[in-house]
Amino acid sequence: MNAKAKGNRNEHKSIRLLEAAGYACTRAAASLGVFDIVAVGADDVLLIQVKSNRWPASEEMSTIARFAAPANCRKLIHRWRDRASAPDVKEIER
Repeated sequence: MNAKAKGNRNEHKSIRLLEAAGYACTRAAASLGVFDIVAVGADDVLLIQVKSNRWPASEEMSTIARFAAPANCRKLIHRWRDRASAPDVKEIER
């Protein structure tokens, strides 16, 4: 499986988890922006970068950390390891 297909599959796995938790999700991966998924909940908004098997490199982490977001918005990284049933989740502080 190529890397793009794997990433696409993992983004959809994250969306299914988020929707099951009550979030309305939009996949923004094709925009080549900072985040792959925008998830809107009743009380908060999640901006999510999805990775396969690795955490983002330091430059990408800096870009995520610097991204201006409103107070009710959380920035998360979902790292999907091969054959894992759930992602490792890391929240990026403001």
